[in-house]
Parts: sequence; structure tokens; C-alpha cells
Amino acid sequence: MKKTLILIAIVALGSKAVAQEENLSEKGLFNRWSIEANVGQNKAVRPYSEGYYSSDPSNYFNFSGVDHYDLGVRYMFSNLFGLKIDGAYDLIESQSGSGSLPFETKQYRLGLQGVANLGRIMRFETFTSRFNILGHAGLQVSRLEPQTGLNEGVTEDNGGIMLGLTPQLRITDWLVLTGDFTVISNVRQHFNWDGNYSAEDNNLSGMMYNTSLGLTVYLGKKEKHADWYIPNASKPNEETQKRLDNLEKSIQDTDRDGVIDAFDLQNNTPNGVTVDRVGRFIDVNKNGIPDELEPKDGKDGATSAVVSKQDAIKLLIEKGYVNVFYDVNEDQPNSGSTNNVYYIIKFLRSYPDAKITLKGFADVRGNEKSNKDLSQRRAEKLYDIVRASGIDASRIKISGEGVDKDYPTDTKIGLDLARRVSIFLE
Repeated sequence: MKKTLILIAIVALGSKAVAQEENLSEKGLFNRWSIEANVGQNKAVRPYSEGYYSSDPSNYFNFSGVDHYDLGVRYMFSNLFGLKIDGAYDLIESQSGSGSLPFETKQYRLGLQGVANLGRIMRFETFTSRFNILGHAGLQVSRLEPQTGLNEGVTEDNGGIMLGLTPQLRITDWLVLTGDFTVISNVRQHFNWDGNYSAEDNNLSGMMYNTSLGLTVYLGKKEKHADWYIPNASKPNEETQKRLDNLEKSIQDTDRDGVIDAFDLQNNTPNGVTVDRVGRFIDVNKNGIPDELEPKDGKDGATSAVVSKQDAIKLLIEKGYVNVFYDVNEDQPNSGSTNNVYYIIKFLRSYPDAKITLKGFADVRGNEKSNKDLSQRRAEKLYDIVRASGIDASRIKISGEGVDKDYPTDTKIGLDLARRVSIFLE
């Protein structure tokens, strides 16, 4: 018996440690507390004095009235392991017609048990979402009070172990119908269940079965309780997710020049210009302007030696190379378009007579009305940025064009290009 108690203690402590370790990444994802109430029958198996028994020994099945009640509170450390405290009351008496001498005994019990979510451990979720089984085992202390015979009014305190199974049927996310079968063993018991002292042994081993039905009410504001919470097996842990985020960030192409950010040495090239393998535009005369955007001199098409940066920006806008891009469902320019917004403001300051139209676009996802509204908001927000930089409102027009289908609608790059505001000279 000592070995059994030690084993239960080790399992309980180990379960809590494992639960705490597993639960580090699941904190706050499910409810943990529950209240459990059950009613049913007890079957006091042994010991009895000669001539006493709680049911007719000649019948295979014996059913008495309700004579067992228990109430408990449970806390789950994780969706696999938990701990519960419960109290119970049992009335042990001779059944009518059983042939036993009449007797009546009451037992009050308090238990502390570890709980294992067997349904989750055995992956019941692969075939059912409403049925589950809990296993529980632990220690109990009890008080036995004979109500008849010579020992009426005398009490004795007992202790021992208990273990059982609790099938669950989920009614709602906060209410569960339960059944329970529990075996209780008293490791030291001086009274027989009929309330008489044993004539043979003063240190008895008592056993009782409890069979009951009940309800469990879950407490908390989360959608599910730990009993029914199923972690997403495909969800990466925090470190893996961080690496994935960094990888995704490194393979982005912020200036959309065909060279990913991880290898792009010039991550602000104008849209549409040719770049080398590390993302730099071609600038033979080293004037800071892409050669293909500079005006051509002579029949050989050579670029002019001196072109102001303001004129270069004007050329970019005239050729339709200046666009401001947006992330999904956003109406503020993304980080890769910061330089282009700067180009627009710089151009308007350098050419006081110039007027522009901001035309907003959206990709094909979403309904027509919401896309039209989103494209209009994008143009309006860009208008606000330019106006806040000191540009007169009379020089700027805006238009929400809705969806742009000029680019592939089934690829990420096509959708990225569609989410933009294009700048046109009047």
C-alpha cells in the first residue's frame, strides 16, 4: 500500500510539472476552472459483520435509491493534466427485501486527486468533438458514523486512496453531462460498513464503489475549457515563428525592382528602371539619375551630361514611374513607398505651376463597393500627406478608380502592383 501511495504522489507531481512545461505556449488560450456536481449510488463491498449486507447477495444486479452525493472544484494546469478537490456524502444501509439485518451508516469524505484528460491523450478529437473521458486518482480522508446498533453516535476517521473514470458528453461550451465510476479504498477501518466492530481484525481494509451522474459547469471567458481545447499542431513555436517572420521579411522586394531586400544594395530605386544583380540602377555619369530616364542627345541616343534631380523627378512622373503602394486593406503608404512620396512633394515644390492627379486603385479581393471606397481613401490619405507638406490644394486632384485588373490577379506580385496610387501630370 505504501508503494501505491508513493506512485500516486509521483504521478501527481510529475503530471503537474509536465503540464506546466507544456502550458508555457498555451497561457490564456482556454478556461481552467470547473465546478462538478454528481448524484448516484454507492456499493459498500466490504467488510460486513455476519448477517449484514447492503443488497441481496442472490441477485446479480442490485439497484438502490440515490444514496451518494458529491461536489467538487477542478483546475487544469494544461489541456492534459489538472487537480481537483471534492467532498462526498454516502448513506450505507440495508435494502428492503435483501434479508440483511437492519443497519444504517453515514460516511463523509474529502478527496484530493490528480486528473488526466484521457480523451486528449488518446486523441479522441480525431473521431468525436462531444465525447471525452477523464481519469482521476488520489488520496481521500473520511469519517464513518454508525446510526444504529451499539456504536450509534460513535465516529471513526479513515483514509485511503481512490481512483475512477469520468465519461463526458459536451452539451455546450460551458456545460457537460458526466457519468462517473470511482473505487474508494480505506487502508485502515475499524468499523464494518454495518457499524459493528470486526470480531476478527481490528485493522480492516474497506472498499466502496460509487456510480453517479452529474453536471460540470466551466468557468471563464475563453471559448473553450481545457477539457476540449485542441492545440494547433501546425502552429510553430515562438522561436520558429520569429525565424519565419525574419525570413519572410528578408525575401520581400520593397522597391519592386526584382531583387529581394536581403540582397538589394539600393532599396529605393524608381519603379520600372533596370537594375543590376544587387538592385542598383544604371548610372554611368554618376549624377544620381537612372540613365534610361535621362533625356537623350543626338542620334546615338547618348544621355546628357547634366540633368537636375528635379527634372529627373519630372521625367519619372511624366513616364508614369512614380507610384505609391499599399499593404492589404491599408490606406497608408507602405514602407517601400516612402521615397516615392518624397519625390512627389519634391517635384511639386520644384515646379510651382505643376498640377497632379492622384488615382487610387485596389486589388480584386473584396467586393466592388469596398474596393472603390478603399481606393478613394488611399488617394485621399496621400492627398492629406502632400497638403500637410505645404502644397496648395488647388494643384492636386484625387480619384478613386476601384479595382485595377491590368496585372495578374492570381499572383502575389500582381496583387501587390494593383494596390497603389498612381501620380499623373495635368
